[in-house]
Amino acid sequence: MREKLYDSEAKVMEIIWAKSPISAKDISLIAADTIGWNKNTTYTVIKKLEAKGFIHREDPGFVCTPLVSQGQIRKAEATSLVKKVFGGSRKALFSALLEDEPLTEEEINELRELIDNR
Repeated sequence: MREKLYDSEAKVMEIIWAKSPISAKDISLIAADTIGWNKNTTYTVIKKLEAKGFIHREDPGFVCTPLVSQGQIRKAEATSLVKKVFGGSRKALFSALLEDEPLTEEEINELRELIDNR
């Protein structure tokens, strides 16, 4: 995934992932309630998402469906973060995450299982 998903775009994608397929009008109503955006702001972000290939828009009704999953975005964002902030070291990322907050036994077991199943 070459295109970056900016914060405003991520907010709209969250709505689309949760409610897909969903009309642009409904997206704008939800964004007005949850984010405080006006219709024009929401429509601008929707058009950017479509231009970047993150969503597909169909007429009539300007109905939007995602072309990428949350998992794909999470993976791309995590990879970008590791490269940019931690010099490509996943170990450095995990060390930073584990420094300040202790993990529960359940979280430790879940992480061990993820590592073991790799």
